[in-house]
Amino acid sequence: MPTTFTVLLWPVTGHEAELHSYEDDVLRLVDEHRGRVLVRLRSVEADADHPLETQIIEFADEAAFDSYMQDSRRQAMARRRDRCVARTQMWRVESA
Repeated sequence: MPTTFTVLLWPVTGHEAELHSYEDDVLRLVDEHRGRVLVRLRSVEADADHPLETQIIEFADEAAFDSYMQDSRRQAMARRRDRCVARTQMWRVESA
């Protein structure tokens, strides 16, 4: 059964472009783990209350998501992520 997530991302102030670049790179790995990015939106007026980027990502199942999260290439980008992502909110969703 597919597992779908909504992901909201807030940047470290002054690192907005770096956040987008990091996400470009890390999201390229999703397909290799039986996943797909359904929606990727960038806010026009992001601020402390509103995320800079919103994503909806679907994985074939929980094992595919776990595989993505444990990907060594993704984990190797952790320091890069820490420099540009101030806050993340993520939760499971389903179609209504």
